[in-house]
Amino acid sequence: MNSDIPNLPSKRLLKEFASLDDSKGRRRTGMFVAEGTKCISELLVRFECEYIYCTKEWSEEHAGKIVANNIAVVPKAVLRELTRLQATPPVVAFFRLPETADAPGTSYIAENLTLALDRVQDPGNMGTILRCCDWMGVRRVVASHDCVDAFNPKAVQASMGALARVDVSYVSLPEYLASLGEVEVYGTFLGGENIYTASLSRGGLLVMGNEGQGISSEVARYVSRRLLIPSWPPEAEAVESLNVGVATAIALSQFRARIF
Repeated sequence: MNSDIPNLPSKRLLKEFASLDDSKGRRRTGMFVAEGTKCISELLVRFECEYIYCTKEWSEEHAGKIVANNIAVVPKAVLRELTRLQATPPVVAFFRLPETADAPGTSYIAENLTLALDRVQDPGNMGTILRCCDWMGVRRVVASHDCVDAFNPKAVQASMGALARVDVSYVSLPEYLASLGEVEVYGTFLGGENIYTASLSRGGLLVMGNEGQGISSEVARYVSRRLLIPSWPPEAEAVESLNVGVATAIALSQFRARIF
């Protein structure tokens, strides 16, 4: 692999790379970071890559498989300095942030199941949700401004490359919901219609709420169909609620089950 970048990143670049843990740093540099072969391979299909640093072994193994001119072979010690992971990966890449996607309109949502996130804070949950969306064919996600950034390093890693196929738009969620026309807006609540027996549409907007507080009252007023994911058996004691990533996977699977 030919390299158009120095074998060792400069102190300036190292400082920029370190700043990508913070949303301000990502906006200032216009970059986000991804690690590991699978995640990077997926993202290379869609996003412009600025820098790739890898071990010699990785370079030799992937010669001809991953085509890029900006790959630098570096000692493992450099990768340890770049990684956010506990175990040092053989490759770390830095991509350009994409332009912000516009939120989908009423006509799109009416035909295509779309996910909305209300104040989801944990980057691991965000990444898991995006990965679920990719698996379930949900291509558009609308997130409230106070959701975690989808390009947070932990979210990127948890998504395992799903960002290559799932667009995330950040909006004032109550205002966005108020602007929609006649589309079905679903939401998950502790009190609601049993999702396993409910009639569910092919399209529509599914709202998932904050890890500890669920869907806010400002957003809940626009939910036309309240859904419950019941524990089993119904009369048995169970944990208070599901992790939002797990709940999203269950809910999306029920929408897709109605299609088959």
